Amino acid sequence: MQKIKSFEDLEVWQYGKLLVVKIYKMTSHFPHDEVYGITAQVKRAALSIPANIAEGFGRFHFLDKAKFYLNARGSLYELESHLTIANELGFVKTELYDSTTELIKNLSLKLNRLITATRNLKKSMSKDTDDND
Repeated sequence: MQKIKSFEDLEVWQYGKLLVVKIYKMTSHFPHDEVYGITAQVKRAALSIPANIAEGFGRFHFLDKAKFYLNARGSLYELESHLTIANELGFVKTELYDSTTELIKNLSLKLNRLITATRNLKKSMSKDTDDND
């Protein structure tokens, strides 16, 4: 098992970064008149995912970490909503939409596991403290 030294070592951050790159390439084909509309919203939501994961990694307290990981998950669902609308507007080809939503679902599972592990680590640390009293 690899030692986690940086947020960049987190598989969940790597998936988030991959998603951002995919989104930026995808939105380059959105209509130009949407540059300040859905295009900006999609990019902002996507960028927020790995940014919140990185920020959470940098926090000291477990609950603080979990809060940022939850923010990342919220941005992930926001992105999925925007993409669904973009797909229905015809801005995204169905195959690209399907592969992107598959990546979103996989990332969501990984984020949920990270959130659970972070919360459980907090619980186990407080249990250890209680046992030492």
